[in-house]
Amino acid sequence: MIPSPKKPAGSPRLIRLLRLALLISLVIALNLGGNWLAGQLNLQLFPRHDAMLSVMVLTAACLYIALMTIPFMPGIEIGLALMLLLGSKGAVLVYLCTLAALSLSFLLGRLIPPSSIHRLLHWLHLYRAAALIKRLAPLDRSQRLALLGEQLPSRLAPILLTYRYLTIAVALNLPGNTLIGGGGGIGMVVGMSRLIPYHGFIVLTALAVAPVPLWFFLFGG
Repeated sequence: MIPSPKKPAGSPRLIRLLRLALLISLVIALNLGGNWLAGQLNLQLFPRHDAMLSVMVLTAACLYIALMTIPFMPGIEIGLALMLLLGSKGAVLVYLCTLAALSLSFLLGRLIPPSSIHRLLHWLHLYRAAALIKRLAPLDRSQRLALLGEQLPSRLAPILLTYRYLTIAVALNLPGNTLIGGGGGIGMVVGMSRLIPYHGFIVLTALAVAPVPLWFFLFGG
């Protein structure tokens, strides 16, 4: 287990609570902002809109990729709107955009230096989490798995780590997963952890996000 790191002298609990409150407020603001943007997107079709259809669909697809890439942003509403609007063609478009968005979030996670994450956690006074990130940074994949196994509850660790692909797939399809970061947040954390390779993540997401678009493709009209 990771020993409790020494806390800086004179760090009042109030500062920690205020910083956590700031982070939570930012997450809520991002979530509300994503919902507002989705609500502003008018995708109702009328005959006079035929000439603008391609532009509208392209705009919606780009917005969907952007929202799905950013943690805690509810981009799925735009994806569902596109599938309801375009049927089987929309299902293919949303499926490809989802893969693109999750790939971007994974790559962003790989590019963020562990030192930046350590500083953020330390700023939030989450010292044990910061110490864990510092210990994980220089380790290879097998060493990281072993260290994480020591930190997780003994009954859950073998399941979550041995079947980590299944764990990630379940998290991606979990209702309300926006609360734990959404698809973008999950992809970013997986990229940061370096527990699975990029090609493995792509294959995983290709299978994990397929059910809903596949249903719309077959039965969406």
